[in-house]
Amino acid sequence: MIKSEILTHLENIVGKEFASNNQEDLFIYSQDSGASLPRPVDFVVLPKTVEEIQNIVRLANEEKIPIVPMGGGMTLSGLTIPIKGGIVIDLKRMDKILEINEISRYALIEAGVTTGRLTAYLEKHYPNLEVSIPDAPPSATVTGNALIHGSGFLSQKYGNHGDMINGLEVVLPNGEICKLGSCAVSEYWFTRGPIPDLIGLFISSFGTMGIATKLAIKLYPKDNLREIVVGIFSDPKMIPDAISKITHTDIAEDIVFAVSEALFKGYIFLATYITGNSEEDIGSKIKILKRIYRKAKGNYMKVPEGFRNYFLEKPIFISSEADNRSGGGFEYSGNFIPLDKIPEAIEKAIEISKKYDISPSQVSRVIGKGHNIMFAASFSFNRADPNDMENARNALHETNEMILKLGGIIWKPELAGQKLIIEKMDPNYKKLFQAIRVALDPNGIMNPGNWEIT
Repeated sequence: MIKSEILTHLENIVGKEFASNNQEDLFIYSQDSGASLPRPVDFVVLPKTVEEIQNIVRLANEEKIPIVPMGGGMTLSGLTIPIKGGIVIDLKRMDKILEINEISRYALIEAGVTTGRLTAYLEKHYPNLEVSIPDAPPSATVTGNALIHGSGFLSQKYGNHGDMINGLEVVLPNGEICKLGSCAVSEYWFTRGPIPDLIGLFISSFGTMGIATKLAIKLYPKDNLREIVVGIFSDPKMIPDAISKITHTDIAEDIVFAVSEALFKGYIFLATYITGNSEEDIGSKIKILKRIYRKAKGNYMKVPEGFRNYFLEKPIFISSEADNRSGGGFEYSGNFIPLDKIPEAIEKAIEISKKYDISPSQVSRVIGKGHNIMFAASFSFNRADPNDMENARNALHETNEMILKLGGIIWKPELAGQKLIIEKMDPNYKKLFQAIRVALDPNGIMNPGNWEIT
């Protein structure tokens, strides 16, 4: 079938104004905000219903056209850039908040609901509940972030956002609808078990297993007061001990630490967020943290009011890293690593940044009470300078290699990072993963090029 005929079919499915192959419409979908190279897109569609997605998937199967599902497009690692062309399915029109279960504490939403929309809705209608949101602009989607093992300000207490998923509705590569979690059995989307947990197949698979259309995400009680307590450490080796002691107290809502040549050269900035319902409660927790910082050979730092208000914002916009260099671009190597490997990761990432003439910058988060650290090294670059962008890509690649050598795993990896992971994978893991993909997607239409196992 020629392109004009395919476009006509897509227009018949979603409406003429929501399907296009005009270059001016496709341009934005050929790239993202990171340093990945742009790639051509053939079509973009913006469906409104699950049935429309089913029809798009069936058409793609008939014509063997690749399809790439897209939420907010905020991953920075090219995961929604079509590697082999085809149809980008932009889910932003699927933006309904379908249910808030206040007692069982979950939200049921469509795939296009943004973190900003859900947060604002909860603040207005359910002020005693909150959802964990990532350090990203409010246009990032809740579903997209959960499906890449994202994390946010509640992840220290409750795990990454993938752990917070109660249920999924997905359109499989053959166009059929499948419900996963308790919703496969019950009318309530309240838990993942106790049936076989197949939700994990769709987390960090980057749209290669199907297209998520609905998501149930956990909500949490919201305290009235929130405060930040900052410690400054001169030696990265102090950080694991400090974090271990803080998480042992079970008083922290969030723990982040950062390295920045621009802001606090030679020091690691460790911020612990605490909450409570009284000033007395907050005060007692501050005293505990001050004592821990001292015992871990760090120094408590009183944060100036302007900085305090900035750091108490939710989310903390790490995209401000793009302002560190003229040209407004930044890339980062996000990774999951063990807490005891943090000192070495900090030092080696600084060395790599300096090698490529990039000001060292790192922002990391404790996940699941210290069981995991999301370690991120950022690399700013000038978008107008190809050599600068190449330096950022090289720094990213070397950091990815370094993390894998330390025993960590690259988070939401770009193509080169995926290849590094696949090289280290257990052979039988690769066989199983590939067998499942082929069984679900025999025509290979789902975001091909990602997680390619040969």
